[in-house]
Amino acid sequence: MPIPSRSAAAPVRGRLLRLLGVGFGLAVTVGSMLGVGILRTPALVAAQVPSTGGVLTVWVFGGLYSVLAAICLTELGTMLPNAGGYYAYARRAFGDTVGYAVGWTDWICYGAVLGYVSIGMGEFVGVLVPGLAWATKPIALGTVALFAALQLGGVRLSAWFQQATTAVKFAAFLVLVVACLVYAASGGAPAPAAAAVASPGLAGVVYAVQAVVITYGGFQSALYFAEEDHDPARNLPRSLIGGVSAVLLVYVLVNVALLAVLPVATLAGSTLAAADAAQLVFGGRGGQFITLLSIVSLPPLLNAILMIGARILYALGRDGLLWAGTAQVGASGTPGLATVLTTVVAAVLIATGTFQTLIAVASVYLAANCFVTCVALMVLRRREPALQRPFRAWGYPASAIVVIVASGAFLAGTVAGDPRTAATAAGLLALGFLVRPLAARLSPVPVASALDA
Repeated sequence: MPIPSRSAAAPVRGRLLRLLGVGFGLAVTVGSMLGVGILRTPALVAAQVPSTGGVLTVWVFGGLYSVLAAICLTELGTMLPNAGGYYAYARRAFGDTVGYAVGWTDWICYGAVLGYVSIGMGEFVGVLVPGLAWATKPIALGTVALFAALQLGGVRLSAWFQQATTAVKFAAFLVLVVACLVYAASGGAPAPAAAAVASPGLAGVVYAVQAVVITYGGFQSALYFAEEDHDPARNLPRSLIGGVSAVLLVYVLVNVALLAVLPVATLAGSTLAAADAAQLVFGGRGGQFITLLSIVSLPPLLNAILMIGARILYALGRDGLLWAGTAQVGASGTPGLATVLTTVVAAVLIATGTFQTLIAVASVYLAANCFVTCVALMVLRRREPALQRPFRAWGYPASAIVVIVASGAFLAGTVAGDPRTAATAAGLLALGFLVRPLAARLSPVPVASALDA
C-alpha cells in the first residue's frame, strides 16, 4: 500500500500511514486490558470460588481462553491486515450486511466504553481531590476533549503516549504486587480466618469465570491497527499473543499478592480488595495509592478506545457503508472526522448519562461480535484456502471451536439473563440499518477498500 507524503497539506481519503510497530501493538493490547477491573474482580471471584487454588485456577482459565481467542484472531489479522478489526473479517466472510452490523455495533461499544471510562476518571479525580467531587461530568467531558486533541496531533504522538502511559501503568501494578509480597514475607499478613466460606456451586463458578473473562476484555485491540503496522505478519502475533500473556501474568501475580495479604474469606467479603490490601501495606495512604493507581490505569485505556472507535468508523466510511467523509485521513495519519464524531458521541453519552444503558448493551455486542468473527475464521478457511496466511491459528479447528462455543454460551447467558438489554441491543442494531441508507446518500461513490483487493 503506498504511503502518503507526510508533508502533504490536504487529507488523503482511504489511506492510513504505516507508522506503528510491535511496541505500540503491545502497548495498545496491555493498555486496553489492564485496568480497574483487576482491582475489583478478585473479590467477586473469591466470593464464588472460596479457595486459593480455586481463585487462581479461574484466573488462569480465563487468561488461557483469552490467549486462545487471540491466537484465532491473529490468523485473521495477519491474513487481512485492514483497519476495522472485527468488521473487516465479518465483511470478508459474510458480506456487507453482516459486516455493517458488526461494525456498527462495535462502534457503539467503544463509544459507550469511552463515556463510561471518562466518567470513571472524573469520579477518581473527585476522590483524590474532594473539592472536585462536584465536577465529575465536566472532568469527563474535558478528558474526552483532551484525548481528541491528542489524536488530532497525529498517529506518532498518540502511539508515543500509548507506549509511555502503558509502561507507567504496568510498573504501577507491579509496585502493588511487590509491596504486598514484601509485606507478607515480613510477617505482616494476618493469620487465615477460621471461618470457612461455603463451597462453590456450578452457578457460582460460571459467574466467576464470566467476571474474569470480562476483566480480560480488550485482547483484540491490536487488530484495529493492522493497516498501520509496518510489518503486521511479524508484529501482530507478538502484539496480540504476547500482550495477552503479559496481562495473564500480571493478573495472576496480583491475585497471589492479594491472597498473601488477605485470607480468602476476607477477600471474598471485600468491596474493593486492592484498597483493603493497600490499607494494610501502606497504612493511611493505602486508599490514596489505589485511587492514584486507578487514575494511572485510565489514560492508555482512553487513548486506545478513542483510536479504535475512530478506525471502525473510518473503515465503514471507506467501504461506502457509512458517510465516506469519515474515511478522510490527515497528513499526520489520523482519521480526523471519524475521531471528532466518535468524540462527540461519547460527549453526548456523558452529558445525558445514557452510556449506563449502553454499557450493558456492549456486553451483548462484544460476545456476539467475537462469536461471528471466529465463525468467519472457519468460513474463510474453507472458502478461501489459497488466501495467504502468514500466521495460522495453533490447534485449529479445536481452538476456534472452543472460542466459538464459549462466546456463544456467554452470549446466550447474557441474553437470557437480561432480555430487556437484549431488546435494546436489537433496537440499536435496527437503528443502524435505518442510518445506513441515509449515510449512503452522502457517499454515492464508495472508496476502494483493501478488503476488495
